[in-house]
Amino acid sequence: MSIADVRREYNLAGLRRRDLEAEPIAQFKRWFDQATGARASGRLLKLLTGIYKSILACVGSGGGDVTAMTLATADKQGRPSARAVLLKGVDERGFIFFTNYDSRKGQELAENPQAAVVFYWSELERQVCIAGEVSKLPESESEAYFRTRPRGSRLAAWASKQSGVIRDRTELEVEWKKLEGRYAGQEVPRPSYWGGYVLRPTRVEFWQGRPNRLHDRFRYTRQPDGRWLLERLAP
Repeated sequence: MSIADVRREYNLAGLRRRDLEAEPIAQFKRWFDQATGARASGRLLKLLTGIYKSILACVGSGGGDVTAMTLATADKQGRPSARAVLLKGVDERGFIFFTNYDSRKGQELAENPQAAVVFYWSELERQVCIAGEVSKLPESESEAYFRTRPRGSRLAAWASKQSGVIRDRTELEVEWKKLEGRYAGQEVPRPSYWGGYVLRPTRVEFWQGRPNRLHDRFRYTRQPDGRWLLERLAP
């Protein structure tokens, strides 16, 4: 089978304007709850996708981590890069994630704070595409979150000079073991180069797959007065 022959049809659900919340953060939280099965409607929807799971598994398109989002950044020359990161919070400010400030994405965000993220929940045949400006969280929030991480992950934040070139995996594991000994019986502090970001959205699009590629797309755009303009887009 050629790559071009790998395809699927989208038949699970539709999306209507009257289904949508007035603000995109509230709508995102509704969809996220459904993706995690936290709401009754979400559990029902996930139940209805059972038959799809076996079909998707045949083409390698099974479900994944619902908190995973593709983060796209660009340097000051406009050259883009993208990677998957994990959502760690969403509130009235926007979408929160954590990383090494000295990593490639950290360096690009320092040069160009405009970024975009995409969530793809294949089992629900949904995407959420978000764009806006990224800023660092207050240090107190980064400290509080860092203390909740597993100890091994806290050590890894010190051991890995993220995006830097290393000789081999052994170099990384030896450094991690050294740090394990150094902080034995102690709290592992947060490195100054590690912390959180929040993406404040200016545009949020909700995409629901539909048959014949006639997908439902709705876009919220933040207006100068802070209100949101909601529009349906052609697929």
